[in-house]
Amino acid sequence: MAPGLIRRTLVSGEKLMICRFDLDYGVVIPSHAHPHDQAGYVVSGKIRIAVDGKSCDLGQRDSYYAPSGALHSAVALEASVVVDTFSPPREDYRANPVDEGPTIQTIISNEINRNP
Repeated sequence: MAPGLIRRTLVSGEKLMICRFDLDYGVVIPSHAHPHDQAGYVVSGKIRIAVDGKSCDLGQRDSYYAPSGALHSAVALEASVVVDTFSPPREDYRANPVDEGPTIQTIISNEINRNP
C-alpha cells in the first residue's frame, strides 16, 4: 500500500470481499488491472477515479464500477473513505486483512540505508 493509504478487509466470503480504504489527501493509486470485478462507494471525501481512460470526480454517496481486467486508478482530492467490493475475493487481501502501508519512518529509514 502507498503511504497515506490504509486497507482493512471488512468481510470475505467464497465469492465476495468488502474492504474499507482510508486515503489521505493526495494519495495516488496508480493505474492497474486485476481479474476481479470491483465496485466502490465513497463514504466520505472526494476522489478522482479513472476506469478504462474515462475519469470523473466522485464525492460522498457516489459509486463506481471497474469490470474485471479494466485499467483503473484513483487519486484522493480530499481525505476520503471508500468501501470497495471485489468478486471473486482478492487472495492477496485475504492473506493480509489489514495493510497500513509503509510509514513515513519506514520510507525515510529505507532511503537512508540505500544512500548512506
